[in-house]
Amino acid sequence: MSDEVLTGSCLCGAVTYEVSGPFARFVFCHCSRCRKASGSAHSTAIYASPANLKWRNGADAVVRYDLPSARSFSTAFCRSCGAPLPHPTRSGRELIVPAGSLDVGPSFAPESHVHWASRAAWSCGPDARPHHAEYGE
Repeated sequence: MSDEVLTGSCLCGAVTYEVSGPFARFVFCHCSRCRKASGSAHSTAIYASPANLKWRNGADAVVRYDLPSARSFSTAFCRSCGAPLPHPTRSGRELIVPAGSLDVGPSFAPESHVHWASRAAWSCGPDARPHHAEYGE
């Protein structure tokens, strides 16, 4: 995938960041947790190395939430506006970048749908990208 530098921010602009490649993957996740965290039919996330994230402004306004009932589900958001923001996975091995928080879209497109088997009945229909019933198939 690309080695470009992506910039992003929250809705109110209090938090800004940049993240550089290489990027591991770009996916639509249809699991129920991502639907709730995004408020939509799926999340759209880019994965990178946590070392490649640089907070440009407002790092102290970033709030992290680790779902207690889940082994690995987390999210981060701006304390002022609630907009989703990048965060490392609990293991610290990967950085999850909510694509909707990017200021300009990347030069690459999502490559697949994950947790397709648990998508909402009202979700978008299939497209030409691979569809995986679970993550990591």
